[in-house]
Amino acid sequence: MRNGRARKSVFLTGCGFVADLYMRSLASFPDIVLLGAHDLQPDRLATFCRRWKIPAFATLEEAFAAADDKTVFLNLTNPSQHYAVNRAILEAGFACWSEKPLAMAMPEAEALCMLAREKRLLLASAPCSVLGEAAQTLGHALRHDLAGQPRLIYAELDDGFIPQAPIEKWQSESGAPWHYQDEFRTGCTLEHAGYYLSWLIAFFGPVESVTAASATTQPDKRGVSDCAPDFSTATLFFREGMVARLTCSITASHDHRIRIFTDRGVLELDRAWDNFAPLRFRRRFALRRRLVESPFRKKLRLKGPTHPRVGRTGAASMNFALGPAEMLEALHEDRPCRLTADFALHLNEVTLAIQSAGQWGGATKMTTSCTPMEPMPWAV
Repeated sequence: MRNGRARKSVFLTGCGFVADLYMRSLASFPDIVLLGAHDLQPDRLATFCRRWKIPAFATLEEAFAAADDKTVFLNLTNPSQHYAVNRAILEAGFACWSEKPLAMAMPEAEALCMLAREKRLLLASAPCSVLGEAAQTLGHALRHDLAGQPRLIYAELDDGFIPQAPIEKWQSESGAPWHYQDEFRTGCTLEHAGYYLSWLIAFFGPVESVTAASATTQPDKRGVSDCAPDFSTATLFFREGMVARLTCSITASHDHRIRIFTDRGVLELDRAWDNFAPLRFRRRFALRRRLVESPFRKKLRLKGPTHPRVGRTGAASMNFALGPAEMLEALHEDRPCRLTADFALHLNEVTLAIQSAGQWGGATKMTTSCTPMEPMPWAV
């Protein structure tokens, strides 16, 4: 307790590649206390905790005993472990922040959400870039009609020809390797689609149906077998009428753009993995007998400060602690969290529908739903 109030504390389980990104991000919130970390590999745990000078816990049960009822547990384990670890955290009575996906199968994700509701616990999943300045600026522009009525959205999450990259050399700050084997088996859609899909659900509400296809364009990825599809494309039909096309791949040239085509022009943002990527508007107009889009783009900004900035690390310039910080604020202010279990479940269902579509996937009607997200107070 500090000044009569429970401390804002988190605990981290899973000390792999992404954990270092969370550590850098958590450091930007000086009021958040990190209780410690746990990992199933003792050597990895010791190296990580030595690097960041935090306590190491041999078991989750020891961490549960050291936590208070407002501690948020961060599940940063490999995706195949997400369900089991998320369930253990909820069963112990703690709020749970899960790296994406919430679970690898919908029955597991649904069971987690049911458990969270029964215990009245917060449950949410990454990504949290929807709480970042870039996404919130886009949401503000849409709400305030700064570019006209949106009609169609193109979103790209292509990462380049990843299997040819020097991926064996990719290491985190504490020396954890990038587990490309696990990444290839999980699939780029489950890993990446949420970066724009979460924005679209936050702004336009739930997806009603998904018409998708997915494929494996590179069967042999550094000798890894049982790879998930490395390409997917989906047309998303939102319940309130918006239509969007989302593409993911680790084959096509790097492209992280989102473009929203409106009655007056195009809203454009070029970097999904940059919380401070600029949002620009390109006006459409008639020039003699032609319809053209202006070669000049107007930058749209929010007024005032937004959130802590974290420097670029590898491919990302994102504050990975925005989600946990929002959960902690919700817990301490006794208010709903912007990132809800229903939001995570719907995101999970849409993402799985895209990845599993295959050649003959066709249209899939969604069975889950959620409410549009409240904007951050500095983006209203």
